[in-house]
Amino acid sequence: MPEPIYQRVTAEVKVAMKARDKPRLGALRLIMADFKRIEVDERIELDDERVLVILDKMTKQRKDSLKQFEDAGREDLANQEALEIAVIAEFLPDQLSDDEVSGLVKAAIAETGAASMQDMGKVMAIVKPQIQGKADMGAVSGLVKAQLS
Repeated sequence: MPEPIYQRVTAEVKVAMKARDKPRLGALRLIMADFKRIEVDERIELDDERVLVILDKMTKQRKDSLKQFEDAGREDLANQEALEIAVIAEFLPDQLSDDEVSGLVKAAIAETGAASMQDMGKVMAIVKPQIQGKADMGAVSGLVKAQLS
């Protein structure tokens, strides 16, 4: 069984410390800080499923920031965000192709018998756990909307 993502991140922090890789260490510490914050706030131990949700959210936030920094001409900050996105991506599973995502959406629509936008929640409830961390949820949501309208 593969090593849990949480333990992999912890191990990578130690490797980055020993290598004196400050930019990578900073990005890893941001990830760990998010993990710890959620563990303390919700009084839970994180499993891989929850860790993927956190990493997905962190990636989305950084992509939004990256775009804003690029639009503002702040290359220094944009480079930092790009580095953080790359480090987070190391812990995400392989991304699904557009065809694979489309197939999962079609299967979920068939399974739920969804016929209109009112059924979008049912479809997303089935699709989301299958693709968490493996595809952009915004794009998947758009695909579901397109298929239901």
